[in-house]
Amino acid sequence: MVKPRFGQHFLIDQAVAQREVAAAGLTKEDIVLEIGPGKGIITALLAEQAKQVIAIEIDTHLVEELRKKIPENVTLICQDALTVDFDCLPRFTKIVSNLPFQISSPIMFKFLQSSFSIAVLIFQKDFAERLVASPGSKDYSRLTVGVSYKARCRILEMVPRDCFSPPPKVDSAVVELIPYKTPRFLVKDEPFYFELTKQLFNHRRKKIRYTIRSLYRDIEDLPFLDQRVEQLTPEQIGQLSDKLYEHL
Repeated sequence: MVKPRFGQHFLIDQAVAQREVAAAGLTKEDIVLEIGPGKGIITALLAEQAKQVIAIEIDTHLVEELRKKIPENVTLICQDALTVDFDCLPRFTKIVSNLPFQISSPIMFKFLQSSFSIAVLIFQKDFAERLVASPGSKDYSRLTVGVSYKARCRILEMVPRDCFSPPPKVDSAVVELIPYKTPRFLVKDEPFYFELTKQLFNHRRKKIRYTIRSLYRDIEDLPFLDQRVEQLTPEQIGQLSDKLYEHL
């Protein structure tokens, strides 16, 4: 019996797996990327419906077990997904994964640097709620802003913790991610926008004027100075970023 060595929580509920795969709307033209296939419950369903599956698994013991049972149209890569160059893979069209919880944020941003039509992903419930949070809510964060700039995101269903083995301490959620063809809105300088967003959320309880003053200088001709970043929409943060970028 293969035991989890990387904090994995293996999906064991076949009905949840079937609904997750169905949400991706696969055809025989699709090449699907799966991160963390684990024991292969989702992999088998993907292989039935897609042209090809690219499965990336870091655990060598799991890879040994998977190689004994995967169909011919599954390409299994034993590597850390965070270090794999996605541009060197066959051009995948969709992503379906029960993601290892500890890499949720970096792998999400790595996905958004790639080209695909839809991703259907299982995350921890609290992470999923941060993805879809509204301005002013406790879950609204840098993650919310960064993802919403690139893609439309929604929660499809909640998944109880007893659908996994071993069961995690919290429930999970199935999330649908559909990238925009172009960003949701335009900013003058994307790296500056993302860096400003990061700095503002690092001081989310401060009024924006004080964070700007500590990072750059006292600039009065900027919008939203007397508000906190958690009150601003992503577009408003973009307006602030553009004005500040002009000044600097």
